[in-house]
Amino acid sequence: MKDRVRHTTKRAAIVLAGGEGSRLRDLTRRIAGHDVPKQFCQLIGSSTLLEQTMGRVALSVRPEHTLMVVNEAHEPFYTQVLGRLPMSGLVVQPDNRGTATAILYALMRMAEITSEVSVAVFPSDHFVDDDSGFMRHVEEAFEAVEEQPETTVLLGIKPDRAESGYGWIEYGDALSGKRAQVFQVQRFWEKPPANVATELMAQGCLWNSFVMVARLPTLLGLVVAAKPQLYAAFHTMRSAFGTPREQSRMRSLYAKLGSEDFSSDILACFPARLAVLAVRGLAWSDLGEPQRVMDALSRMGERPRWAAA
Repeated sequence: MKDRVRHTTKRAAIVLAGGEGSRLRDLTRRIAGHDVPKQFCQLIGSSTLLEQTMGRVALSVRPEHTLMVVNEAHEPFYTQVLGRLPMSGLVVQPDNRGTATAILYALMRMAEITSEVSVAVFPSDHFVDDDSGFMRHVEEAFEAVEEQPETTVLLGIKPDRAESGYGWIEYGDALSGKRAQVFQVQRFWEKPPANVATELMAQGCLWNSFVMVARLPTLLGLVVAAKPQLYAAFHTMRSAFGTPREQSRMRSLYAKLGSEDFSSDILACFPARLAVLAVRGLAWSDLGEPQRVMDALSRMGERPRWAAA
């Protein structure tokens, strides 16, 4: 990876690596020879999706300012990839309770160190054909947040097809800014039917990449407004963070929690607080379906042995 984007100590990242990847289970078993969550599998290239995500994120955010959110049950997998990472860089969930819970846990851990930080959130199961180009868009999102600290900026992907399996972002007027052009979010469309996706594409709407940048207090404020009970539950755990009691106390908490999705349960509640930055000039895919993996391999000109079998 070349053309490193500048680092700054006022920027941090959260990488979400706690998913099960159930829709790719047959494919990852075929590749690895055993059951493995997709983020720990070498789907494209010679490294795992999580390693590729870590390398991409490191172009803009220092590794020591990045938290990796994993699940306790995945320890055999994440220790192989993150074995050299200090425990302070890991947020180990007792179980998967959705993206809202994972992000909140990481934000609360981060807030114990400092709240004066802008945070970028990254899923760990994406394909990007130009890491430097993608992270330059993330850099623009950081700059937009620095100008408008109450706004959460989402990265929207310019679509190349009417994909009904993705979430879509409908946007309106441009928000004033000197360094980055972002647009007011008007509405989310979560996995619309094919005819609606075709209409959304014609209107110039964007795919929701679920990569987002915001000030840490801004993200916490969204959780407080949308899910006050969830926030309160984690707030009571703050005294245990970084202590030997953390793991057992979090197990007790997670046993009482349902699954919460950050996009549909939190972001979709407050479109007026959100902006979107359009990502153009590169190929992107959420590798949630086997066909998307095959499409990405074709785009890269790769045909691994398992694909020829």
